[in-house]
Amino acid sequence: MSQLPADCLYEIFKYLENDKVTLNSCILVNRFWCEVSHVSSLKKLEILSFCQWQSPPTHFIFYPGAKDFFKNLSELHCSSNISSEFFYQLSQTCYNIESFTIEARKIVSNGLVDLISVQKNIKYFDIMLGYGLTKNELINTIPSLMSKLSNTLIKLKLYGNHHHYTSLSFIANLVNLQELVLYFCRDGCFGDFGKLQYNNFQKLQILKIQDRFPKVEVLVKFLENNGKYLKEFYIGDDDGKSDNSLNLSIAKFCPMLRKLSTGIKSNELETLKIIFDNCKYLESIKIWCGDEFLSEKQALETVVKYSQNINEIILYHLFTVRFKLLPKTLESFFVNWTNRTPQKSFSLVIVTYDGENSLDKNDENMEIIQKYINLGVIKNFKVTDFDDKEYN
Repeated sequence: MSQLPADCLYEIFKYLENDKVTLNSCILVNRFWCEVSHVSSLKKLEILSFCQWQSPPTHFIFYPGAKDFFKNLSELHCSSNISSEFFYQLSQTCYNIESFTIEARKIVSNGLVDLISVQKNIKYFDIMLGYGLTKNELINTIPSLMSKLSNTLIKLKLYGNHHHYTSLSFIANLVNLQELVLYFCRDGCFGDFGKLQYNNFQKLQILKIQDRFPKVEVLVKFLENNGKYLKEFYIGDDDGKSDNSLNLSIAKFCPMLRKLSTGIKSNELETLKIIFDNCKYLESIKIWCGDEFLSEKQALETVVKYSQNINEIILYHLFTVRFKLLPKTLESFFVNWTNRTPQKSFSLVIVTYDGENSLDKNDENMEIIQKYINLGVIKNFKVTDFDDKEYN
């Protein structure tokens, strides 16, 4: 391999300073490049897929200074199908990786399991389960991988766009878990989540179950045992499966909530009042609007009349549902809000699929919004879409 002079490489590294992925690749494949870069210790490594050109080098650990270079690695983003030898070499020097983000492909390397098992302080673990995984891998291989997670884990995110049963019973061992995010596109993906309904997760503060969710009766039982610890609860409801018993269980078992996202149907308005009455610390609420769910008018009138500490209202429109709030109703809402005691400013966020017909496209509505921004009633106003990760 021809070798560039050091001064040329220095200019290259300067150019790539903010492109960590490319810079990592350069450092891994050439010892001289690593020396010139003057990078003494790597904190984050992102190695996703080498199948298009070659496997990552497996002898890098023998480069002079390599052990010192990798020993402080704290964040790893990788694919599961990278060679076992590569992960084995990492496991010889990396013992303090705190954060894993894994794209689970058709093959799950045994070396990855070994690397996870030698870590002393894993705190964050994200895994994306792809279509290529077989039913056997979802039932056996993935749980085997998860079984190596230590009880130091405080945040787990599990994403799946497959069609198969997924074993989730390993979560019962994560006694220090503070945040759990489950994002599945099929009901059947929740597998044995029912086994968790009787477990006590005394440190769990944030629970997000997006898109699809387990059977309502299972989720209700889970909240009965763990709702008292929750400060944030988000439930996806894009197909109308949420029913009154789930929302009533939120009101009954989750008194310490600060943030809530749920679907409440138009004939269950009384339930929203009960939630506000029982969840007195609630500061932010995302309410699904349109079709069988509450109208914007119902949602806003109930919030202003019955909530106690709300400072953020998020109206989430289902797909092609258009904004129907008339200027007269909007003005009435703000007048009522300014008459609340104590007076408190709030944020109003609209999440919509139809950006061409949203609230901010109506000049009269925007004049009202601007008026109350100027008065200090609205501290933040935003219209966004389903791609905004902050509100989805």
